[in-house]
Amino acid sequence: MKRWILFLMITLMAAAAARAKVDLTTLPSRDTVQLTIYNSADMTLVRESRALTLKTGANVLQFSWENTLIDPTSLEMLPKAQAGQIDVAELVYPARVKNLGLWNVQSKVSGQVPVEITYLTSGLAWRAFYMGTLSQDEKTMRLQAYVRVTNNSGEDYENAQVRLIVGKVHILDQIADLAKRQYPYGRPGGEIRPLASPAPVLAEKSMVLRESLDSLAVAAAKPKEIVKEGLSEYFLYTIEGTETIPTGWSKRLMSFDIDGVPVVNLYKFEEERYGSNVTRFLSFKNDQEHKLGQTPIPDGDLTVYRAADEQKHLSYEGRSSFKHIPVNEEVELDLGAVADVVVEPNLIETKTDNYRFDNKGDISGWDEIQAFNVQVRNTRDVAVKVEITRNFDNPAWDLKRGGEVGSFEKVDLDTVKFTIELPPHAKQAFEYTLTTYNGVRAEDWSKNAR
Repeated sequence: MKRWILFLMITLMAAAAARAKVDLTTLPSRDTVQLTIYNSADMTLVRESRALTLKTGANVLQFSWENTLIDPTSLEMLPKAQAGQIDVAELVYPARVKNLGLWNVQSKVSGQVPVEITYLTSGLAWRAFYMGTLSQDEKTMRLQAYVRVTNNSGEDYENAQVRLIVGKVHILDQIADLAKRQYPYGRPGGEIRPLASPAPVLAEKSMVLRESLDSLAVAAAKPKEIVKEGLSEYFLYTIEGTETIPTGWSKRLMSFDIDGVPVVNLYKFEEERYGSNVTRFLSFKNDQEHKLGQTPIPDGDLTVYRAADEQKHLSYEGRSSFKHIPVNEEVELDLGAVADVVVEPNLIETKTDNYRFDNKGDISGWDEIQAFNVQVRNTRDVAVKVEITRNFDNPAWDLKRGGEVGSFEKVDLDTVKFTIELPPHAKQAFEYTLTTYNGVRAEDWSKNAR
């Protein structure tokens, strides 16, 4: 429901007068409004510019926040002109009156005065999401980034400049809880705090951040873009131009669109981690070499497509979520299991050998020898790179390989990794023999390994 804000202009006459004349006027429409929306907390800083008509002397301005999620304890008003002639003395909350605040303003001038009203509200949120379109050879990707802004605050925001904050903010009280209290400061008749007392909802770093939000200017007559600026451990994204976001609506806004981002496709097989299917991964780095690296990339979901033909038809490749990607950091995205790349390891022979006996004639050590055949198939129309990881139960082992294997490396005490590159519609097989050493034979192996 749209909030209607009314300012009641009351000019106080001489003390002998029982009551002054009351002028009820509707607050002029906003000249500008700016939304700074956090993604780590349900909190938005709103800054409104309006032109008020004041009379010389005492003025009482009425502010109502009914049917919204505004935190009334965060309300502030500052004159933007003739500040030395206007004193915003205090903001009071009448007892037993809901959703109403009164500003007492002493003015030495009369006429229109521009003011800025700021407050915190909840119900506004944003989330980043991404679309990646791979080239036909899958060596590069067009990366399109969007933000979805959702407004459930109870207030319509017309022609608003939208700013988005990346980074965690510490709040002592939830803004929505403050907004829903029956009375702003507890029970009616209790202590009424003046405007000068800051509301205890933001940590010190957040207050510093609020003071820093005047630093960006948006250029008109250019294609809409997002201006980005680092603020300590926070990052501020300013969307160029203005957007109208009614309450109850969500709106998708473009963040960036970069073509030709180099990517690496990698297929992984590891039964203990991924089961019997091959899992596809896509990786890229947030740096200048990959046409990125100007700013951190906010966490979100990436849906990946591939250009299937020259007519730019798309095929769905997978979907993944990722966390915040700092500058110069690499991300590896799990696109899920695939059926067009297959790895089949088969145990073809097992035996034991080299038994050792103690002085009682009991077995104290032996070797276990297992021969494996691994079949790898690529049914895709592009070349693929496959990593095959094999885990062993025993850290004392030796491995001999056979067949054509691209590379082979020992990852840790009980893990080995094979890497194979297959052309389109190709298959390859390799074999390896694993010997594990048990009992005193493991001790012998350890001595030899030194």
